[in-house]
Amino acid sequence: MEKREKLSSRLGFILISAGCAIGLGNVWRFPYITGQYGGAAFVLIYLIFLVILGLPIMVMEFSVGRASRKSAAKSFNVLEPENTKWHIHGYTAMAGNYILLMFYTSVAGWMINYIFRMASGSLLDKSPKETGMVFENLLSNPVTMIAWTAVALIITVLICSMGLQKGVERITKIMMAFLFIILIVLCVRSLSLDGAREGIKFYLIPDFGKMLEHGPGETIFAAMGQSFFTLSLGIGSMAIFGSYIDKNRSLTGETLSICGLDTLVALLSGLVIFPACFAFKVLPGSGPGLVFVTLPNIFNKMAAGRLWGTLFFIFMSFAALSTLTAVFENILAFCKDLWNWERKKAVLINGIIIFITSLPCILGFNVLSFITPLGAGSTIQDLEDFIVSNNLLPLGSLIYLLFCTSRYGWGWDNFIQEANTGKGIRFPRWGKAYFTYILPVIIIFILLMGYWQKFLAH
Repeated sequence: MEKREKLSSRLGFILISAGCAIGLGNVWRFPYITGQYGGAAFVLIYLIFLVILGLPIMVMEFSVGRASRKSAAKSFNVLEPENTKWHIHGYTAMAGNYILLMFYTSVAGWMINYIFRMASGSLLDKSPKETGMVFENLLSNPVTMIAWTAVALIITVLICSMGLQKGVERITKIMMAFLFIILIVLCVRSLSLDGAREGIKFYLIPDFGKMLEHGPGETIFAAMGQSFFTLSLGIGSMAIFGSYIDKNRSLTGETLSICGLDTLVALLSGLVIFPACFAFKVLPGSGPGLVFVTLPNIFNKMAAGRLWGTLFFIFMSFAALSTLTAVFENILAFCKDLWNWERKKAVLINGIIIFITSLPCILGFNVLSFITPLGAGSTIQDLEDFIVSNNLLPLGSLIYLLFCTSRYGWGWDNFIQEANTGKGIRFPRWGKAYFTYILPVIIIFILLMGYWQKFLAH
């Protein structure tokens, strides 16, 4: 039996886990919904939920990984009491990682494509309508889409094939370092624009009036949802890195560092986007439109806009690739735990599988655009995202939570012992009643509200 690979450093563990959590949701979804729900007031509520909702579940996922020394494919088998069925979640966790890559690879491909578009100047001197057309043309061209998705996947496969320490850990450290440097440079540039002050005020001074316009309930639910989804919990994509670390540090302190980095990127992204939007009198619009239409127009109006735009899309590509790498590493660990495959074999076979399974998402924007699984205007990508974000993440998080608190699972005492092994902040024992009875209800509420918003609210 080959010895389990390990990460070489604590910093590597924190940066890889943060890299997995820091996805495009931090950059385009966080600023957008912050704007929608009244700026700073929303940020405040979001941070509270991050601590009472996201953080404990992340500690639980890391604990299951570290105690079992396995990926989600096998971790429940190692820790569950005899004759229980917790290990069934291993299959849904594996499915979640594969489905996530089925649509995330194409988004990473868009980002890399836009580095070249920005750098070449092909987006300069275009009206907002023309910039919108450029993105629509990209989506409608299956060959271009497949090519750029393949580029994103090849980069991911190459990083993972170099091994855990030499590839995944080393390159993630470099990507995350550059991600922060570029983000800070863009922040400074955005804050120095004429008219940026309005954007800063909007973003950092709470406007509870705006929050009340939407109704406090809706704002609180949006903050709850963002704090929950930002960390990609529930499908074992975090547990795997728990299985690669030693027991020198308690897991609560490490999780705080990771959540802190994740939030810092989200907050700094807002400081890039809002001042720039206000300086050029542009509404920070929703979703992909913000990144691919609104922001290129803003860069067009800036001095040295080509440079700033190129840097922005390099930053976005690093955010996407760090997530792809972490999730792909998790899939490789499934193959090792289940069939004891060598890394090279697992990389090659999964690279091919993920390329093929990425095709429905790509073709859903063009050749298969007549398929609207969630109603008019929806795409195959929307369906895949819905399966992961609105189903597998909340259900998986609920399973990790119940597994760690229930006497029919791994149990509270075993969990607390693992979480608090090592130096650092302790997980609060006194919170047992909250974690056992209240937190599961909050997660079920998020799950049901997701369905209500998707199918009944309109």
